[in-house]
Amino acid sequence: MATMLSRRRFLQRAGLAAAAASFSPRYAQAALKKISANEKIHVASIGVGGMGRSHFDRLLKNEEVRLIAASDPDAQRQQAAKEKAAESGQEVATYTHFPEMLDAHPDIDAVFVATPDHWHALATIACLRAGKDVYCEKPLALTLAEGRAMVEHARRFGRVVQMGTMQRSDQAQFRHACELVHNGRIGTLQKVVCFFGDNPRSEYVPDEEPPAYLDWDFWLGPAPWRRFNKMIHPYNFRYFRDYSGGMLTDWGVHLFDIAQWGAGKDHTSPRRIESESRMYQENLYEYPQVCRVRYDYGDVVFEWQQGTPEVAEIEHGENYGTKFYGTEGEVFVNRGGYAARDNKGNAINEVVGPNDIHLYASASHHGDFFQAMHTRKPPICDVEIGHRATAISHLGNISLRVGRSLEYDPDKEFFPNDPAANKMIAKPMRAPWRL
Repeated sequence: MATMLSRRRFLQRAGLAAAAASFSPRYAQAALKKISANEKIHVASIGVGGMGRSHFDRLLKNEEVRLIAASDPDAQRQQAAKEKAAESGQEVATYTHFPEMLDAHPDIDAVFVATPDHWHALATIACLRAGKDVYCEKPLALTLAEGRAMVEHARRFGRVVQMGTMQRSDQAQFRHACELVHNGRIGTLQKVVCFFGDNPRSEYVPDEEPPAYLDWDFWLGPAPWRRFNKMIHPYNFRYFRDYSGGMLTDWGVHLFDIAQWGAGKDHTSPRRIESESRMYQENLYEYPQVCRVRYDYGDVVFEWQQGTPEVAEIEHGENYGTKFYGTEGEVFVNRGGYAARDNKGNAINEVVGPNDIHLYASASHHGDFFQAMHTRKPPICDVEIGHRATAISHLGNISLRVGRSLEYDPDKEFFPNDPAANKMIAKPMRAPWRL
């Protein structure tokens, strides 16, 4: 009965179904509230495991904010969050169902969404409709249609939405590498390769009853109902199609985000996608061991190399990263640093002077989000930029699913004359949840 009540409140309070009730006066007041530079930002978190725990811990130490509430369908994670807050001398209210948290705390200014991917769109849109700004973990959404809906809701309600690709902010080598490309230090950009290792493999593990501390029905939310399996929660959901997109979305979005930034493609998408893959012979998980995807933008090509023989040769000694290839040289970058060289392997001019092109500079992804809340200007990874970076991964997965190349319209965001591919732009949601 408690779960059904939560669903009803979700629809009534978040307004995500046509039959949902109108906003309460408190929500209207929250939507109009402006935050002065002198007052603390009231923050809540949806999801406090994995990246959610990382954000939670950082927020507790941030003197600019006051962390007042958190939700997670896993009671053990709720308890861990309470204990962590208590260690810092703070008290945080916790909830199993985030709609109840939003209803109980109309004074929330911003929400960090760090749920599994299949909840990103519904949770973010619920917060936007309740007048909150949102920091949403990557990938932005489970599908292309959900990502576009998030952009539209952010614009409709005038809210700030930052996607959590912190490489744009927290490590300066990424911006520097992209500025070298923008300033022509490697000539005309021709190709960008993003690469990573295999998707994992698991032996068959039988389903079982969910643990007593987990509201499994709410964890599933809009995903099809199935029995609990310990290989899904708490971490490996990312290797099942109903909840995520494998390494192509988990790491691919990080790498493609930098590729888009360096190539000047933040607000567009590729026009043609080609792919090939090889599955494990037996695997509980649903994504290929090896895959290769080629994205053609017309003037530049992106490639995704995952588990292919070429990965070891892309950048010596590195097993992941983003590499830009120009007519006169190349730039490689990952979290370990960057390398820039001409076609003969010699060093290039790496100084970005005052008269050169400079990209948006941010020293803190969290800080940039909070600054955008004050200025009401787009953050460094605004929701549209996040949607476009995530879309690259979705387009690759769709091509892999249909087993052939695809033509794509980046403006209308659909596959011309391709009904099979267009069916994968959106994914049905389990009743009663829907956008």
